[in-house]
Amino acid sequence: MDDLIDAAREVQADAHVPYSDYPVGAALRTADGTVYVGCNIENANYSNSLHAEEVAVAEAVKEGHREFAALAVSSERRDGVTPCGMCRQTLAEFCDDDLRVVCDAGEGVREYTLGELLPDTISEEMLD
Repeated sequence: MDDLIDAAREVQADAHVPYSDYPVGAALRTADGTVYVGCNIENANYSNSLHAEEVAVAEAVKEGHREFAALAVSSERRDGVTPCGMCRQTLAEFCDDDLRVVCDAGEGVREYTLGELLPDTISEEMLD
């Protein structure tokens, strides 16, 4: 998982965060081992901002991937930030509850499953 944390840290340099000054990077590993990264991109209209996890998912999906093995998230502050609720729901669209989510806490990591972070998610089955 160190490679995913490193990739999430590295992509923070590309973040556009003039309002929060809170760069976040995410690295998403697909089932076949390919890694896609994303960073947060803020907009003066906060609701149009993109989160790092969403950007990484979008890049992977754009390339045809629909199965994921792990996600790492890191902020410049190394504060153990987890994906927000919106990002958790986006991940749940493509991932099972057992997706590993690793959060950078500086000298260590905090690890969760997506199911721990988002129990009883809204799913396609719920909509039927």
